[in-house]
Parts: sequence; structure tokens; C-alpha cells
Amino acid sequence: MDLKNKVAIVTGAGKGIGLEICRKIVQYGGSVILNDIDETLAIEAALTASAGTDRCIAVTGDSCDAAVIARMVETATTTYGSLDIAIANAGITLYGDFFNYPQDDLYRVLQVNLGGTFLLAQAAAKQMKDQPAGGALLFMSSVTGHQAHRNLAAYGMTKAAIEMLAKNLVIELSQYKINVNAIAPGATLTERTLEDHNYTAIWSKITPMGRPAFVEDIANAALFLVSAGAKHITGQSLIIDGGWTSTSPNPY
Repeated sequence: MDLKNKVAIVTGAGKGIGLEICRKIVQYGGSVILNDIDETLAIEAALTASAGTDRCIAVTGDSCDAAVIARMVETATTTYGSLDIAIANAGITLYGDFFNYPQDDLYRVLQVNLGGTFLLAQAAAKQMKDQPAGGALLFMSSVTGHQAHRNLAAYGMTKAAIEMLAKNLVIELSQYKINVNAIAPGATLTERTLEDHNYTAIWSKITPMGRPAFVEDIANAALFLVSAGAKHITGQSLIIDGGWTSTSPNPY
């Protein structure tokens, strides 16, 4: 997966899957604008991902804020000369019983997961359509967009919608050599999920491949879909879950 001279934006990348994607972009020769809402986390993550190079820059701010998105695009183009890849990784999960789900939580989930993805795609595509080589967009969905999970009605709804956005944008963007896809991770070992000390044992038991995903599993798929090797793949959603959606046992 040669990403030499490619320039990417990755949102929500202070840790977990997003950070691993940034690290691999640099590893394979690309440059990346690393975004996170937490300034300290973003700066530390950029230092980690850059691995001693000058090919990772932190841009702090809310990933669904149009002004922050514009700053990321401007930073990419003024610093590195183009914007070839945009990965809408940022998202929030707010659990809650459907009957009592707070309106503020609903709107925040919609704002970050859907609004942030849509606005990043829009801003990045405006830049990419004027580039001879076009570009690649990638959205972060979830297995919860395919299988129901208790207390995740709002979150699952946004993830299913993200996949429909990827499909719809094929009509809008293909003429500009911009491909757009989504990945749908299942259970993945990250800093957040490992706060649950039973997480690994539970998901190892109910995942056909015998373990949850590592962040590298998700990042490897992400990098393929934004590489030249996947240029004829567009409008697709790839589930990465060790086979869990084929059987779908309840983790609880």
C-alpha cells in the first residue's frame, strides 16, 4: 500500500483506530493532518504518528465544526500541496434506553457522526474535484449499522446512514475520480473498550475468529480502501468483525 506523496486528513485520531490509521499513513510514505477535539491528545498523537518525520500535523477542534474542517483542508493544501484522502473517523457513542433517550444526546450523536462525516466529505471533495488525480473518501461505520444492539438505537441509526451516504456519493463524485467507501468495524480493542475488563474475554468467546479486532486490523483495511489498489472500488461498505455479524450472538 504505497501512499508516497499522498496527503490525508483523519478526524478523531487522538487514539485508537484513528491514531493507528495515521501512523500507517506515515509508515507507507504519506502525510497526514491528525484531528482530535482534545488539544493535548492531538499534539501527543501527532508526535507518535510522525515517527520523527515532519509528515503529521495536529489540528485541534470539533470534527463537526465547518470552520475546523476548513482549517484542516487549508493546512493540508498549504503545507503539503494537495488533499488526496479524507477519513471521517470521528464519532461518539452515547448509550441510552430508547424510551428515555435525551434529546441533547440524540442531537449530539447526529451532529458528530452524521454532520461531521457529511461536512468533511463535502469540503474534501471540493478540493479533490479540482485535482487531476481526484481522491478517496472513507467513512467509519459500525456493525451496529447492520445488527441491532440494545441502548444503541441512535448510534446504530447514524452508522447505517453513513453507509448510505457513501453509496449516494458515487453518483456525485465518480466523474471527478473520487471514490468513496465505508468500513464497519466490530468489537475492537482500543483504550476505550479495554476499560471494560471483561471485554476481551466476552468478545473472544462470541467472535467466530476467536478474538476481537486489533486496531491494526481496521487500519489495514482502511489504508487499502484509500490506496490506488482500490481505486475501482466505490460505494461499498466493508464489515471487519471476525465473522460476528454472520452469527450475531448477544455479548451480554
